[in-house]
Amino acid sequence: MVPVFDLATRSLYLCVGQRDDMASFLASVLRGGVDVVQLREKNLPDDVRIAQANVMMPICHDFGVPFIMNDSAELAARVGADGVHVGQDDESVTRCRALLGPEAIIGLSTHADVEFDAGLREPVTYLSAGPIVETPTKEGRPGTGVQYAVAAQARSALPVFVTGGVTDLNVGDLVAQGLRHFVVVRYLTQASDPEKSARALRQALDFALA
Repeated sequence: MVPVFDLATRSLYLCVGQRDDMASFLASVLRGGVDVVQLREKNLPDDVRIAQANVMMPICHDFGVPFIMNDSAELAARVGADGVHVGQDDESVTRCRALLGPEAIIGLSTHADVEFDAGLREPVTYLSAGPIVETPTKEGRPGTGVQYAVAAQARSALPVFVTGGVTDLNVGDLVAQGLRHFVVVRYLTQASDPEKSARALRQALDFALA
């Protein structure tokens, strides 16, 4: 594990799958203001995921941004990632912490109050809450509604990253309800101009937070 990052000071978290243009895409969104990056690939072979991580991690570190692997603490350790994000059906947070050490970033997805409250008792760095609206990136999972994320953040001293449909048009309303940390996928991964879109979202978010 390389530098220690404070997730509480970071608010714009990109999840992205494999891309042929990853190097240029990633540099663009980081210039636009993304400050956490996760490689979210669940089905590709390990060697492909490792190769993609080896492209992404140096770019993230050049921008002072943490790089996180999805699902596998073993792969995170192999590539020297800054941490891992796991879901409710993945390997346990306790095992991830034991494998990656006390300074690693470990995130956990939650979709219901019982999962969130259980997550608060785990050695996590942050929790995610949502998706607050139904989204193709979480196929088959209904939206939790924004109040789930608002209530989760209100009772957590840890950062709570909100997932599901965040854009430059709604992030201000979400901040006004008490939310501070946001995961973005399609808004950037499908953007015709990723840097411009990232900057628009960053500016809307910073304006709301101010």
